[in-house]
Amino acid sequence: MNDRLLDIAIRYGFLMLLFGLIVYFSLAAPGFLGPLSAAFVLQSVAITGILALGVTCTLVVGGFDLSIGAVATSALMLSAYSMVILEHPAIVAVLLCLAMGALVGFINGLLIVKFRVPDLLATLGMMFLLIGLQRIPTQGNSIATGMTLSDGTVAEGTFSAAFLWLGRHRFDVVIERLLPMPVVIFVGIAVLIWLFLGFTRHGRLMYAIGSNERAAGLVGTPVNRYKIAAYMISGVTASIGGILLAARLGRGDIASGNNLLLDSVAAALIGFAVLGAARPNAFGTAMGALFVGILLQGMTMMNAPYYTQDFVKGAVLVAALVFTFYLSSRRSGPGH
Repeated sequence: MNDRLLDIAIRYGFLMLLFGLIVYFSLAAPGFLGPLSAAFVLQSVAITGILALGVTCTLVVGGFDLSIGAVATSALMLSAYSMVILEHPAIVAVLLCLAMGALVGFINGLLIVKFRVPDLLATLGMMFLLIGLQRIPTQGNSIATGMTLSDGTVAEGTFSAAFLWLGRHRFDVVIERLLPMPVVIFVGIAVLIWLFLGFTRHGRLMYAIGSNERAAGLVGTPVNRYKIAAYMISGVTASIGGILLAARLGRGDIASGNNLLLDSVAAALIGFAVLGAARPNAFGTAMGALFVGILLQGMTMMNAPYYTQDFVKGAVLVAALVFTFYLSSRRSGPGH
């Protein structure tokens, strides 16, 4: 009986916590279950979740990407610079951002597998490099139509309607327009990564590398290629998040991505606790992003001070991981 209860707690404990959180906020914060609140939650979950899915791919191969927030902000600034200052069409801006994300991921991968730089140090260094690089063209200023450039000219380019559609369009749900376009993109990416990691040979090899890199290499797995590919996926997904954020804001706001790294990492790590997986997985990451979004929206609607939000996120993350790995170790311990 105790073993059965333990299995239920491991598999469904997080989902029960998520449901309990929704019930609590719906009672404590009037309007929490309203359509407007739901739209805000979904909007915030989408960008955080897309970045977190990229982190998940690096976690699968035993790595970790700390540069995702900086890549997303760089994509935001690059898309704005491309359209507002260089007056490129939307498709060029999007392609530039995707190429930038892939290049950053490739460089991260090379630093880790070829130059043997620890993943945390390599991606941390890349984070600082990008934070500085994205501010140089505009001397640390945000980018908006009509801004005065360093040479005294005025930027006359604008965000195209097609680009803004990516971040602002909402699809009809029953009667009201409640489903933001970024959520559709997030769900699409989540399904693709879930299928790739869980149901393809490449995904299984990536899990094998994360579980035992040396053993995977001995049976002929091209470990370095898969690790580089994981960081490239992370870079591209982070750039997609930055593109969607730019499309939502309609300007290159240099401070808008400050919390993306922490929220995305929290979502990816909370995913370990979903359905007792105890490993990185796309479905768990999506649920983790939803949990973070609901938690922040509920606290905001209850007028909780902004400086308490990171503390609560950290406490929930630690509790979820301790809960998962402690109970899992008990289940796999002697006598089980």
